[in-house]
Amino acid sequence: MEIKEGVMVPLGYGKFARSDKIISLEPIEDDRGPGRRTVVYVEEVKSPIIASKTENSILARMVEIPRNELEASAALELLYDIGDDIGQIGPMLRKSIKKEANFDLDRIEKRINEIIQHEIEFDGIH
Repeated sequence: MEIKEGVMVPLGYGKFARSDKIISLEPIEDDRGPGRRTVVYVEEVKSPIIASKTENSILARMVEIPRNELEASAALELLYDIGDDIGQIGPMLRKSIKKEANFDLDRIEKRINEIIQHEIEFDGIH
């Protein structure tokens, strides 16, 4: 990956940073929500910037990456987020959802884990 020089990268809500000045991107895991997706560390800025964009969205503007790689990375990130959210749903609610909506969260969670494990085994990304 090569960083584009001097490109202004939107971080959301009117915040921008130069692509070649961004040092690191850290996804926010706890208290993540609208306006709180990524911690961005910028060269010569004392405090990190809280961005409303995901790390993949910011990275896409910083570097030249083929579109299919960005889409795959974003899809994998979404699977992780959905898997985490499904993991928070208790067994009683799962049964109710399955009965009322014929939506099997256990099956979906299992499939997400299979996809993530495949990614881990072959690419070593996470």
